[in-house]
Amino acid sequence: MRAMPTTVTAVTALLLLTACGGEGGGDEAKDDAKQKQKQESVACSMAEVSLEVGPASEAPAAGDTGEVPVDLVNQGPACILDGFPEASLVAAEGEPVALAPTDGATAQKLTLAEGGSASFTVTYVRGPEDAGRSLDVKTLEIGLPGATDTREFPWSYGPVAHQGEGEGSDTGTTETGTGAADASVSAFQRSGD
Repeated sequence: MRAMPTTVTAVTALLLLTACGGEGGGDEAKDDAKQKQKQESVACSMAEVSLEVGPASEAPAAGDTGEVPVDLVNQGPACILDGFPEASLVAAEGEPVALAPTDGATAQKLTLAEGGSASFTVTYVRGPEDAGRSLDVKTLEIGLPGATDTREFPWSYGPVAHQGEGEGSDTGTTETGTGAADASVSAFQRSGD
């Protein structure tokens, strides 16, 4: 007859554990709070990130490829980079030429905590000095996905070839020497950690 009180005690203990969330109870609430915080994060803005352009692996001659790294650090609350960086080359004529994503690149969604960093690369083909066959770039304009503001940085890496432009070819240009640049922008990569 003593088995009955032991069973009642065991069942009561089990009910108490279940009511308290016996399988991680407090941890589940913490996980929910973290998930909610991530969902409340907003797109990173230029006002809250610091940007550094270069040093570049400069293309030495027409037809050569160069790379310009861009590093950013979040100075504000947690924010999200969702998509590709917005990058344009601005020629002496002042018309920005938007850069397409690098072939095969896949954008990823990155959440940057305060002090978190990421980077991306602008890859370009140096063009000939002939303004009719190249884009005479003066400025690199950078924006972030989901943000409307941009920052400009001086371009000191020489003219950029037009897409489809090869040595001795005159395709891909217009009379004013503007057209699609033979340049692209990579996806964001987490850095620094």
